Amino acid sequence: MTPTIPQETEDPVSGEQPADSTRDRILQVASQIFAVKGYHGAGVSELGEAAGLQRGALYYHIGSKEDLLFDLCKRHVDEALTRGRAAVASTADPREQLRLLVHAHLNTLAERRSDVIVAEHEMRSLTGDRSVRLRALRREYQSLFEEVFERGVAAGVFRTAHPIDVMGVLGLLNYTYVWLDPKGPTSVDEIAERLVVLIVDGMAAH
Repeated sequence: MTPTIPQETEDPVSGEQPADSTRDRILQVASQIFAVKGYHGAGVSELGEAAGLQRGALYYHIGSKEDLLFDLCKRHVDEALTRGRAAVASTADPREQLRLLVHAHLNTLAERRSDVIVAEHEMRSLTGDRSVRLRALRREYQSLFEEVFERGVAAGVFRTAHPIDVMGVLGLLNYTYVWLDPKGPTSVDEIAERLVVLIVDGMAAH
């Protein structure tokens, strides 16, 4: 069944729906549908119907189907970057920076799970400049972890900041989207703490 979400209230003066609200609604619908059916399995007509928009109105707001996919992939990376930068800026202790990064990462995954599913499964469908831009953003996010581990190595806290080790840590964290359940018996923050211990023990200088 195609997900359908409520439409926004019209502006009482102009009688039009706010563009940002309409676009947000489209993104929410597309995230849900792409996560279930895949990018190539979902049609534009289906997206429009779920968002309560005619085909022409849908294209007016999204540009193209690939633009929509790019925006979905980008918005959770943008949020992860914002949270990650705040985590790193909040303390000078590399271990605490790592702990806060892990918490921020898992909370972003939990809150943007359908976006993450779409990005992990469909990012390869992006072409040209969109693909380049998204990969640059993901690389920027990875650098947050690399820099924390580099500071930890300099402080004698971590034994390595090798890019392969950092990618291994990110791989561990990213894969949690498969099984992470925000409504499960173990909270997201409790899971994050367990992963912090696992990562710190594995990367600690001895």
